[in-house]
Amino acid sequence: MNIDVLKEYAPAYFSAAGLTVRIALIGIAGSFLVGLLCSLIRYYKIPGLRQIAGVYIELSRNTPLLIQLFFLYFGLPKIGILLSSETCAITGLIFLGGSYMAEAFRSGLEAVPNIQIESALSLGLTKGQVIGYILLPQAVSVSIPAFAANVIFLIKETSVFSAVALADLMYTAKSFIGMSYNTDEALFMLVLSYLGILLPISVIFTIIERKLRYAGFGN
Repeated sequence: MNIDVLKEYAPAYFSAAGLTVRIALIGIAGSFLVGLLCSLIRYYKIPGLRQIAGVYIELSRNTPLLIQLFFLYFGLPKIGILLSSETCAITGLIFLGGSYMAEAFRSGLEAVPNIQIESALSLGLTKGQVIGYILLPQAVSVSIPAFAANVIFLIKETSVFSAVALADLMYTAKSFIGMSYNTDEALFMLVLSYLGILLPISVIFTIIERKLRYAGFGN
């Protein structure tokens, strides 16, 4: 392991890590919104939309992210829709992550006892208030472990973004290997970069889960 090579590669990996984190954050935020919407549609069994949400979830969960990215990056231009590498990456991550977040939200929503919802409605709360004050707080607290697993999963999935010419961590590692053949150093920096991103997230979610458990949520 050549320390000088590691020092030389470090700035490029820092830059690539920043891009990876930025795209991951946008994609995960979008996934939360899509997942929440789909889970509420299925929970309230809204006709028409429920079937559409179900088809979307099955399609998303049963196709690899790489195939979805190829469709966005290489397929859509055939019908005149051109997307940048970054837009494809964000769209693909939201499309994939939304289905996983929807299932996480669904399990949380179903864990809320119906008696609480009926009691809230009988007290005069609107459906919106029931969702905001009763359903979501408990559903989110119950689903924290699933959310954590999904966030880590989605960040790891960013490793395929290099397939659409996005200069992320994997793209950077492949470039250094191809140019200098310093495979050990390039892969070592790649592993360190992902550990530097994922370990803090894992620790944060563990702390949140413990605090919620001690506070009496998620039991």
